[in-house]
Amino acid sequence: MNPIRRLAEQTAIYGLSNIIGRVINFLLVPLYTRVFLPGEYGVVTEMYVYVAFLLIVLTYGMETALFRFSEAEPDRKDTVFSTSLFAVLTSSALFIFFVILFRQPIAEAMRYPDNVEYIVLLGSIVGLDALAAIPYARLRALNRPWRFAATRLTGIGVNIGLVLFFLLLCPWLLDHGPGWATPLIQKVYDPDIGVGYVFIANLAATVITLLMLVPVMRTASPVMDRALLKSMLIYALPLLVAGMAGWVNEALDKLLLKYMLPENIALQQVGIYGAVYKLAMMMTIFIQAFRFSAEPFFFAQASQKNARELFAKVMNYFVIACLIIFLGIMLYMDIVKHFIGPRFHEGLSVVPVLLLANMFLGIYWNLSIWYKLTSKTLFGAGFAIAGALITIVLNIWWIPHFGYHGSAWATLVCYFSLACLSFFFGRKRYRIPYQVPRIFLLIALALGIYFVSTLTSQLQPLAMYAANSGLLIVFLLSAIAAEPSLRSAVQELRPRR
Repeated sequence: MNPIRRLAEQTAIYGLSNIIGRVINFLLVPLYTRVFLPGEYGVVTEMYVYVAFLLIVLTYGMETALFRFSEAEPDRKDTVFSTSLFAVLTSSALFIFFVILFRQPIAEAMRYPDNVEYIVLLGSIVGLDALAAIPYARLRALNRPWRFAATRLTGIGVNIGLVLFFLLLCPWLLDHGPGWATPLIQKVYDPDIGVGYVFIANLAATVITLLMLVPVMRTASPVMDRALLKSMLIYALPLLVAGMAGWVNEALDKLLLKYMLPENIALQQVGIYGAVYKLAMMMTIFIQAFRFSAEPFFFAQASQKNARELFAKVMNYFVIACLIIFLGIMLYMDIVKHFIGPRFHEGLSVVPVLLLANMFLGIYWNLSIWYKLTSKTLFGAGFAIAGALITIVLNIWWIPHFGYHGSAWATLVCYFSLACLSFFFGRKRYRIPYQVPRIFLLIALALGIYFVSTLTSQLQPLAMYAANSGLLIVFLLSAIAAEPSLRSAVQELRPRR
């Protein structure tokens, strides 16, 4: 099969679980932003910032190391899997133990002294999710995207079902249900738990998912090769540093908002920023789906004669897809904005900035394949640290003056800078013939179309949507004209009869 077509198909399959899961989770945002006040939603936003960081720490780059060593030593794939699995199992078990042991001091340090249960729930979620990451990576390495997607979708279904049960059905039954149902509901539901039910549902889903991955974990041999583990850690630890610094770039702004703004409005601002950040979800979903399929794809294709030209072509397609998502959201913002409650609409002005920031994050991720293929992962750590410094400095500088607007612009500056750094260093060590002028021309065209669309907002709704749809078509036709191979690639993606 044509490698581009295979990448696209696997991106679609991996994206199925991510798209469905994130879309469903996104569809919960209207619920959250109407059931919870901005400050309460700020708690959810903050807690998942910590989850993202801890998952990076507890997987410490072993997913990418699994891909790298499985390809480098194909005869030892099972040993690579078992070694990484037992390493993460040990570290995750220790993490959960210490979180439970020190739950009260942790809760007090995070300003939640009366909600120690948040700490236990989040610690358990993180530890079990980190363990699940390795069998998930095994499925990706074995090119089993359907099983990967089915497992993730099951966990997502459990999570969403329990959220709806606790936040909608139980309160409705208490207020409007038959009398005989009240004692039953009161046994499983306590209104005072509030946002805690978001975490309870997540933990239940994580447990179900892990149980479904047990057959994959059972294929591991009872061996942990210490010499191999040492080599994997040497390869992966710079990726851990890069991941931690990447978390700073992606999520630290929400914590800085909490601790740098006045305490009486801090969580409210975090909640608003977290809600509008969700409107950039489609860009994030695409990038995540692409990453799931592209990482093993890049490693597998690296030995091919035309690999570098292929990688450059992938970049072109990736940027075009991101710009279509950008325009699809911004040209129809009058519709998209209703996915969050009216109390959160004041933050809509940062959505285009966040969309562009996420696009440059995806471009950086594409560019950064050079240091993974050449095993020079220290460069990744260096880039991420540089980005983290940019993020910290700009947020500390801008948050007191501009609030979450400063955070959004700091994110864009950070990811654009990272893309530039990776591009210029990569040119000297693993040159890929990226078509930079064409890429910037497409970005400029998309931005121009977006600014033109701001003039159509004065029209009646139907006329405005018709005009914006025409602008979107103009971009699509321009993208095809700028990338002639796109037409043949689209034809290749059509199902064969």
